[in-house]
Amino acid sequence: MALAAASKSLLLLGECVPCLKHNASKFKVRRFELDTNLLMYFRTWEFVYALDPEKKCKTGDVVLIEKCPEQLTRLITHKVKEIVYPHGDVIDPLTGKKVVGGKFRDHVEAVNRIYGKTATAFDYDSAPDRGWLEDIKDFSHVDTYVKYHENGEDQPYAV
Repeated sequence: MALAAASKSLLLLGECVPCLKHNASKFKVRRFELDTNLLMYFRTWEFVYALDPEKKCKTGDVVLIEKCPEQLTRLITHKVKEIVYPHGDVIDPLTGKKVVGGKFRDHVEAVNRIYGKTATAFDYDSAPDRGWLEDIKDFSHVDTYVKYHENGEDQPYAV
């Protein structure tokens, strides 16, 4: 029943998760399901595959996906329309300020100035842009494959 709800939607907002399929990306879409006994909505996650032949979506991106006019395969029913927030770096659309969790970065910095910043606090101004560890520690852009046996060769991108 939950899969039917996602397949009926024309536009979905989802977060990209690791995927082994070629020409497609996997997205985690948040839905709310009604519990009729409690008359409350509870959060559930659905996974949707979307056509992404250029592999422009990376793990952590928040993406707008659109339903295809015809179903391409049994799993691929949508296509990537737009990357809304790359690397999950959320920006408030009304104010244009960056957000951390549920607070603006400006507000967090103001609180740190008033009460004193701890030595272990993260500094967003001096930190490099997100995604700078590509090919160093971040290998989410590389095609992965399943390692079926040990043949003595180095297989750095095997899952």
